[in-house]
Amino acid sequence: ERLFVDCSVNPVTVILPLNPQMGDEVRIIDVTGNASTNNITINRNGHAIERAQDDLIIDVDRAAFGLVYYNATEGWVFMEK
Repeated sequence: ERLFVDCSVNPVTVILPLNPQMGDEVRIIDVTGNASTNNITINRNGHAIERAQDDLIIDVDRAAFGLVYYNATEGWVFMEK
């Protein structure tokens, strides 16, 4: 799934799937280039992101990246670094 995020007016929260399966992918793109002003929060929805138990805050304009779900321990991992 590709999510074109428009955060030109307000911060935006993206909620990751509740029951992901290994290999599920999500791509997030700050299409308006305003994430440094209106952050994008990636709500982990109970699953880790790179083993972290915290939501991910995107504060870089024009950020674009992919996450792929691996397992309950690793959770969502970045496809690009």
